[in-house]
Amino acid sequence: METAVYDLAVIGGGINGCGIARDAAGRGLSVFLCEQNDLASGTSSASTKLIHGGLRYLEYYEFRLVREALREREVLLRAAPHIVWPLRFILPHHRGLRPAWLIRLGLFLYDHLGGRELLPGTTTVDLRRDPAGRPLKQNYRWGFEYSDCWVMDSRLVVLNAMDAAQRGATIRTRTRLHKAHRESGLWTLELADSLSGETSRVQARALVNASGPWLTGLMPHIDHQQTGERLRMVKGSHIVVPRLFEHQRAYIFQNSDGRIVFAIPYEERFTLIGTTDLDFHGDPDQVAISTEEVDYLCRAASEYFVGQLSATDVVHSFSGIRPLFDDGKSDAKAATRDYVLKLDAPPGEAPLLSLYGGKITTYRKLAESVLARLAPSLPPMGPPWTETAALPGGDFHPQRFGEEVERLKNSRPALGDKLATRLVRTYGSRAWEMTASLDGGGDLGLPFGGDLHPFEVDYLLSREWARSATDILWRRTRLGLLFDEKQTASLESYVARVLAAAPDFPASAEARDTQV
Repeated sequence: METAVYDLAVIGGGINGCGIARDAAGRGLSVFLCEQNDLASGTSSASTKLIHGGLRYLEYYEFRLVREALREREVLLRAAPHIVWPLRFILPHHRGLRPAWLIRLGLFLYDHLGGRELLPGTTTVDLRRDPAGRPLKQNYRWGFEYSDCWVMDSRLVVLNAMDAAQRGATIRTRTRLHKAHRESGLWTLELADSLSGETSRVQARALVNASGPWLTGLMPHIDHQQTGERLRMVKGSHIVVPRLFEHQRAYIFQNSDGRIVFAIPYEERFTLIGTTDLDFHGDPDQVAISTEEVDYLCRAASEYFVGQLSATDVVHSFSGIRPLFDDGKSDAKAATRDYVLKLDAPPGEAPLLSLYGGKITTYRKLAESVLARLAPSLPPMGPPWTETAALPGGDFHPQRFGEEVERLKNSRPALGDKLATRLVRTYGSRAWEMTASLDGGGDLGLPFGGDLHPFEVDYLLSREWARSATDILWRRTRLGLLFDEKQTASLESYVARVLAAAPDFPASAEARDTQV
């Protein structure tokens, strides 16, 4: 069988890899992407779930990064109003830490650096009167309120992959790169199915290593010139506790060590608290929160909240690794979060571009930068296009979310208000396609747990590369916190039966091999 030749091959199915694949496919390039596990199974599903400028990065004079991120907030809000939505943050003033004038200056810059249009600006808040002050200790009497955005991080990855596939990209999950070598002006990639071990080969004119924390470990398997750059792995951990406050605003707390910690409304019943910043040395597959990190986050939150937290309050935790460029900073919290692109392009040879760093907020701009760097080695392609293009399901105005819910609920009465709201929040306008079987009064079917029904699971298996209960509960729906072991086992059994009944079931009904 003849080996397919693509214009661009991308290693890594996180936000950067999928964003690059989407942008490139939309410009007319043939694209191949492989991911050793599930989409967003690494760093991209372990974020603080924020689309934000990074207020604290102003202290490190990262003005370009902050400006770019602030602009991207509203770009992403328009592109995916179902999974990205505005969130107001309360920053209580803590005497003895950053002075009020410095905070005011930072928030003034935050309001004006990024061309804000949709999001409201900063205000001063009296915590003695505002409901946001009730969960806080009485010594926090006033503070500031500003805007950023919340995001369903793993779904942002999946939507980019779906859009890439719709535009012709080949997206192959659970496929590990065994070796990549240059040959006759092309890259030859030797691949192995992560489950079966079955091998395959593809070729590409250019290769992007977007493997994140696995970048250094993968490089010995890729033919390249040693350039001396180093990856700095910084672990960020989060805890989830029962809901600490009733309102829908988030908190940003200053700590005496110079770090900040967020406390964010999470999945209706919980509060998400994070994050930490610790250098990590070891296998990225083994990253996990430590007892010290749990205690640190509990102490940081207890400094502000009336209710005191301890490890016994934690119902869930997760950790991820930020794959940062090693810029020589001694303190992990001061290491740059900006992305760095390193190009290895010997004369007459196929180029390799390796990605260091980056934030989920700026993934789209990173993709544009990658294609600009690779343009001399690629066939002629179209201009940048993603700034004004909606992601799958995001083709409605951010202020019309409620109208979308009402339309779906009225058309599919069996859903009810709560389920209709969750489906539109998760899938946007794609919820209509998913619930087509309910048109005319179809049956929901018995739920596996919570409000997860077979019609939704079938959609995720056929359209979004889901292959396990973990994929569905933690990276497609975020319903994992509501499932017990028995319900999870029932869902896993159902998934196995569906996949066994359709051995040729595609990873995505929308993914198709590009004919080159």
